[in-house]
Amino acid sequence: MQVSFRKLLLGSLAAIAITAPVSAEIKVGVVQLDRLFEDSPQAKVVRESLNAEFAPRLQQLVTQENALKAKGEKLQKDVATMTPDQRSKAEKELRDSFRELERKRGELQDDSNAKRQEEMNRLQRSLFTEITDYAKSQNFDIVIAQGVIYATPTVDITAQVLQALQARAARAPAGAPAAPKPPAKP
Repeated sequence: MQVSFRKLLLGSLAAIAITAPVSAEIKVGVVQLDRLFEDSPQAKVVRESLNAEFAPRLQQLVTQENALKAKGEKLQKDVATMTPDQRSKAEKELRDSFRELERKRGELQDDSNAKRQEEMNRLQRSLFTEITDYAKSQNFDIVIAQGVIYATPTVDITAQVLQALQARAARAPAGAPAAPKPPAKP
């Protein structure tokens, strides 16, 4: 028992001795990623690109849906004057058209979700690169992004990173998303 107490005491003293010289100040920064995803020019380019890519298909689906609703309303008005075969055929065509519309809507949803995820992953890599570059250039020891409940404005570097992103976007050619920097060589 005495030997283990001695080991514990020596281990504790060694830990104190190791951590004592590390009493230098640590520079900490906090970044609000949601704000960067919302306000950065690169995020706006991604949103506009996705909208431009998928808006025509969405508009086409809305037009088809309106046409089908009008066709359904017309069928409701004309059902009394139709023969049973005509009514059955018209109802089947309307059901098939609605199924086709739902299939196209599902395809659009799947395509837009996949493209959005791909673009958001690319944007996230770009934002992380910018945050890392900023932190290195300003000699931060640690930058925290998620899990922060409260941070004083003195450690919040979101505005400065956002300015760096805006500067990068201003240097990039118009209409093209800013390409992430290649990784630094060790």
